[in-house]
Amino acid sequence: MLLIDRATVRELYPVERAMPVMAEAMRRYSGGQVELPLRTILRPEKDTGLLGTMPGFVAGEDLAGYGLKAMVLKPENPARGLDLHIGVVLVFDPGTGAPLAMMDAGAVTAVRTAAVSGVASEALARPDAGDLAVLGSGVQARSHLEAMHLVRPLRRVRVWSRTAENAEAFRVWADKELGVEVETMATPAAALAGADLVCTTTATREPVVQAADLAPGAHVNAVGASFIDHRELSSEAVAGASFFVDSRESALAESGDLRAPLTEGLVGPGHIRAELGEVLLGTRPGRRERTEITVFKSLGLGVQDIMSGFAVAEEAAARGLGRTFELD
Repeated sequence: MLLIDRATVRELYPVERAMPVMAEAMRRYSGGQVELPLRTILRPEKDTGLLGTMPGFVAGEDLAGYGLKAMVLKPENPARGLDLHIGVVLVFDPGTGAPLAMMDAGAVTAVRTAAVSGVASEALARPDAGDLAVLGSGVQARSHLEAMHLVRPLRRVRVWSRTAENAEAFRVWADKELGVEVETMATPAAALAGADLVCTTTATREPVVQAADLAPGAHVNAVGASFIDHRELSSEAVAGASFFVDSRESALAESGDLRAPLTEGLVGPGHIRAELGEVLLGTRPGRRERTEITVFKSLGLGVQDIMSGFAVAEEAAARGLGRTFELD
């Protein structure tokens, strides 16, 4: 079994490598080639954290087989200088079932999530979109800027963060690492004004995006609220948008952004226009009008981690990277 650390994952699996893999993952999911139970979330009463597990099976000619992701979320970690989410992705040899590779899940998650948003933006954003607003300034904000920089020529980039120091650190990083000029904004509304491409990457429980803040024709990648008790978008913002998801089943069961307007009676279950994979397969339409607002609600699916895990393992083996560990 290969053990692959965070730095090696990032070296082997940049966003540009991940995007075609994630497009195929979404096609396979919506095409019925994937078996995934809903993720399991364990929230012990005697601990502040939680454990999430996402097993699955992916069929296909390549990057296929059994795999899982297991991650622990510890709210105290950022103050310790650690990631909020820590865990592993494990994939198994398709022939024998033996563990094939285990790798840092944080690095996989950062890249695959942004890559899926990149795929969604290519499919749903206007061709001339390039005024980007990023809400949040952490790991996902950075990887999403990388992805948006790949899929659209960016005319302007603005960032908002609850902490001004973090927004400034994001600005400095973007200039140094990507050569992208970023403006820091004092409020979400200021960042969103006139933006036609939006990435929300916060951990908020209360909406930071109001319907009135979204410009006509904007495309939103709503990424940060990945639990039922978290929301980034107001109910009115969701109701007024064409709503796309990675998985209908997951969105209806786990998305606070969708469940709130459902509960309030502003939308029905049919408000979901399509899964991203259906748009990519051509079985459902994507954007229909230049002025419509499109939202891609990303909760994250095990198929994304599993196919990413196989892609990283394949590249590591080809390049002789990672450490070999014998279970027996």
